[in-house]
Amino acid sequence: MAAGAPDEGARMNGCGHAGDPGDMNAGSPALELRNIRKTFGGSRALDDASIDIAWGEVHALLGENGAGKSTIMNVAAGIYAPDEGRILIDSEAATIRNPLDATRHGIGMVHQHFRLVRNFTVAQNILLACEGRNAGIRDIRDAAREIEAIGERVGLGVDPGVPVARLSVAEQQRVEILKVLLLGARIVILDEPTAVLTEQESESVLAFIGTLSRQGHAVVLITHKLREVTGSSDRVTVMRHGRVTLSGVPTEGLGPDDLARAMVGEEIATVAPPAADMTDERLRIAGLRVPARAGESGVGLGGLDLTVFGGEILGVAGVSGNGQQQLADSLLGLLAPDAGSISLDGADVTGEGMHGRRSRGLRGVPADRFGAGLVGELSVAENFAMTGVRDGLFGKGLGFSRKTMLRSAAAAIERMNILGAAPGFLTRLLSGGNAQKLLLSRELDGKGSVLLAHSPTRGLDVRACHAVHTMIRDAVENGMACLLISEDLEEIMALSSRIVVLSRGRISASFTSADATRGAIGRAMLGHA
Repeated sequence: MAAGAPDEGARMNGCGHAGDPGDMNAGSPALELRNIRKTFGGSRALDDASIDIAWGEVHALLGENGAGKSTIMNVAAGIYAPDEGRILIDSEAATIRNPLDATRHGIGMVHQHFRLVRNFTVAQNILLACEGRNAGIRDIRDAAREIEAIGERVGLGVDPGVPVARLSVAEQQRVEILKVLLLGARIVILDEPTAVLTEQESESVLAFIGTLSRQGHAVVLITHKLREVTGSSDRVTVMRHGRVTLSGVPTEGLGPDDLARAMVGEEIATVAPPAADMTDERLRIAGLRVPARAGESGVGLGGLDLTVFGGEILGVAGVSGNGQQQLADSLLGLLAPDAGSISLDGADVTGEGMHGRRSRGLRGVPADRFGAGLVGELSVAENFAMTGVRDGLFGKGLGFSRKTMLRSAAAAIERMNILGAAPGFLTRLLSGGNAQKLLLSRELDGKGSVLLAHSPTRGLDVRACHAVHTMIRDAVENGMACLLISEDLEEIMALSSRIVVLSRGRISASFTSADATRGAIGRAMLGHA
């Protein structure tokens, strides 16, 4: 066995052995994937792709959706078998046919979509994952003890007795990371670990990633967020169309523009905030009080006052759990306020439902695009037509015209450049960026007055983000007003004409696009304005 390789016992024995840096040599090769090819149904997902990861480094892996990042790491993790190519661990050939093989070689992958039993406690989930694969975990007490021990060592504490259903997204992610460490992972692959986290939660995860690398682990960070790459990684590899276009380059000296250009092969133009005249009042919220619902974390709204004007994007920044979801749900008519009022174009809609508000020009892009905005098992055409069927846009009753619906969807697909889709294509098969463009094309139907956009680019790559931002900006320039709720400060600062900070259910600070800085907004988010 090559120097630096964890021995077989260390891979399998759990906390205290598994996941400890032990004899790994910083800077030496940990994982090498050589000339990997992978085809799915005639479409080549990986085309002669190679990447090498060193012990003691954070290696960022970048690329657009569909570029092959997750696919090549799924090959390393045993999810997919390569059609061609070699895998080396500590410079020695390794055969990885399934996830158990990967675990035996000390490779662990934390996937973007968690694999936890929500009704089980943290300890029960760990026991389920480690049973028969970690000699130190035989029962719930063992699991709880090991969770606490490894959590203390790597700074990733979580209560073993809490049901997963009661954990935040960030806490559930901690459980997934603990799972792979307790299974002996020394090569840790994190697929979009901060995609759905707040800025503060993301900083905590990135700090933990740094701790792992300093302890000698090899860490792969798959991400779309360019600031994370420049601030948290040692080297970066960029993929495009299944091939590696930038291979293991030191991150130092690279800027976001350099990385974006390597990802998409061209410059990505900046979308500037629109300039509003502040005279055309579209949305007024006065004294809105909405409590947090039972089982929800965070606070509700405690007497919120807010006005949005035509031709502007008003950005709402804040740490998650400070009333953002209650604001979105109450505006869309999904949640009745305890007090206060909501007016659209001067009409009080507080007592109206969702359809009534839509008829007055309210349009909405929810944070969960598939859970609340689109139906994955319906076709692209059916999702596009969903809001127009009730209004009779495609005919009523027996006069309903499926041909008209398909024609309208085809026109939207072409207009919005929804790649790889046809009217009859199942929506769940769309990439995140194309799904979001479909949702926006439906909502930006030319009849809207106010757009509520909640986390519109969450989990999207740089090109898809630019497309979504452009669609929102164009709609506003054509007369709409937009209330943008986002926990991504880059997005808020890039798009917003004005910015307000939501803290403990109230506005704690406000800025114009000219005087907003990351530091000032961050202090206001933490209550230090």
